[in-house]
Amino acid sequence: MALGGKHLFGSIGEQRVTFIEKKVDENRKDFLKKLLEHNGFEVILEEENKANEEDPQLYTVAVTDMTFNPTVAVFERKLKTLDGRKVSQDYWNQTTDETKPQYWNNGEK
Repeated sequence: MALGGKHLFGSIGEQRVTFIEKKVDENRKDFLKKLLEHNGFEVILEEENKANEEDPQLYTVAVTDMTFNPTVAVFERKLKTLDGRKVSQDYWNQTTDETKPQYWNNGEK
């Protein structure tokens, strides 16, 4: 589940949540958990059911802030990395550790 325009929400157990991403691997779960907690969000994790034992464990990542929309937060540059830089779309998607250029690419590196 990459960044999309929809604000996806629901429940995990009795807790109302905004879903960040569903069916992510452990590496992605850990990345999102650290990033979101660093930005002051309470993160809720849920293990997905596995079809069989050989399948890797997947997770749902959510936050308790019902007004949080990850797409808006990334494109409005409201989230900070652990070292204080503004999170870009590529950083969010873990395609690079670089946070520039912003989501628009004006040809500059």
